[in-house]
Amino acid sequence: MPLRDATPADLPAITAIYAHHVLHGTGTFEEVPPSEAEMADRLARIREKGCAWLVAEEAEGVVGFAYFAPLRDRAAYRYSAEDSIYVRHDVHGQGLGKSLVAALLQRAEAAGYRQIFAIIGDSENVGSIGLHLSLGFRQVGILRAAGLKFGRWLDVVQMQRGLGAADRSLP
Repeated sequence: MPLRDATPADLPAITAIYAHHVLHGTGTFEEVPPSEAEMADRLARIREKGCAWLVAEEAEGVVGFAYFAPLRDRAAYRYSAEDSIYVRHDVHGQGLGKSLVAALLQRAEAAGYRQIFAIIGDSENVGSIGLHLSLGFRQVGILRAAGLKFGRWLDVVQMQRGLGAADRSLP
């Protein structure tokens, strides 16, 4: 499936995909779907930081998106990134998410990042956990009952993968 950099023309589809996850899923702890304007701001901020925001599309349009961003704003984190991935609800389990994250890993490494983290909402999110494991991430922590959504406490699973020389040398 073709992957490419997201453009402003993709924002309606990106917003709709994410809204579904906000309203029906526990992979994100947001409870109110952001507007298309807010998603445009997020896309612009990712790009301003030199990070990648990718989309996957089929003939009918965008079916998934993923991006990486700096893990935190403080200077010491400058070689660490966090990934985010969302696939349209009716195309799960087809390898789309794995393709998107694999492409992000390449882009993050090329951008000079040495570590990438996945901060996964809900320890029962076996799809995302399995996807990241299949790409060499390892679980490094669980924040128990870190969020409350849909009337239940949710854990956050922290996963990590080294990029390039990772911590074997200084940049």
